[in-house]
Amino acid sequence: MLEIRGLRKRFGDRLAVDGVSFELRPGEIVGVLGPNGAGKTTTVSMIAGLMRPDEGEVHIDGRPLRDDTDPAKRRIGLVPQELALYDELSARDNLRFCGGLYGLSGRALDGAIGSALGLVGLQDRAAHRVGTFSGGMKRRLNLAAGLLHGPDILLLDEPTVGVDPQSRNAVFDNLEALKRQGKALLYTTHYMEEAQRLCDRIVIIDQGRIVAHDTLRGLLRLLPAANRLHVELPATPADGAWLDDLRTLPGVSSATLAGDQLAVGTSTLGPTAARVLAFLEERGLPCQHVHSERGDLEAVFLELTGRRLRDS
Repeated sequence: MLEIRGLRKRFGDRLAVDGVSFELRPGEIVGVLGPNGAGKTTTVSMIAGLMRPDEGEVHIDGRPLRDDTDPAKRRIGLVPQELALYDELSARDNLRFCGGLYGLSGRALDGAIGSALGLVGLQDRAAHRVGTFSGGMKRRLNLAAGLLHGPDILLLDEPTVGVDPQSRNAVFDNLEALKRQGKALLYTTHYMEEAQRLCDRIVIIDQGRIVAHDTLRGLLRLLPAANRLHVELPATPADGAWLDDLRTLPGVSSATLAGDQLAVGTSTLGPTAARVLAFLEERGLPCQHVHSERGDLEAVFLELTGRRLRDS
């Protein structure tokens, strides 16, 4: 439904977006994951037509978007990172104003407002002034505003910034409902937990360039060890040869020791964990505490860029 081809945008000497390409199909959520300043908002702005790319094209159903008057743009809904709401107006009047900009009026507008408020769970607050809303309620109303004209494609730029966990979950439920309706959703975030929960495919972007694009399972395969076993040892022998022997065990891809903390990387946790614990017992190194962790998008980003997502 949506295809991005080689988008590039420069601001002075800084190349903000460098050859970004991907596609979005009906009934799926594609996440664009990257640190602040990676080029996510600039990419969304070019897709929405708010910013002209220096190079590249945006296609809808195989046809390039041409200019501001291209009717295909009406198939796109935008939920910006900044709240596009008026605090002094009621929720209903905010949506009435937005609907008027889309050319809606009369019963069609009333029906669209009712449907949008119903989806985001704000029917009972329709007459209330937006200035009295919590941050989470404003985010949900911001989503409703992007849905009024019934777009096939929804662009969501960091839609949960500054909201509490309960409101975030409510937004997630709304987006999953839209996906079931066959909408195509593009979701930018710097929260890996959001991408892992919501997205069918994930585009990892860093410094304006795509560094990986796959399903979550496919991205995790990029890790040298999909799982990590952490073992606390009471004491370690001065002879470090045992650590080299541990690395030769079947299923062990890495083994490092920091103080009394042993970290073992493996792609198959169950069988390998049993071998590692038996090995340590035989060497007179009974463990005091054991826990495991699965690889995640933070680890993938670190593997690909050498930096942590949170610290970028």
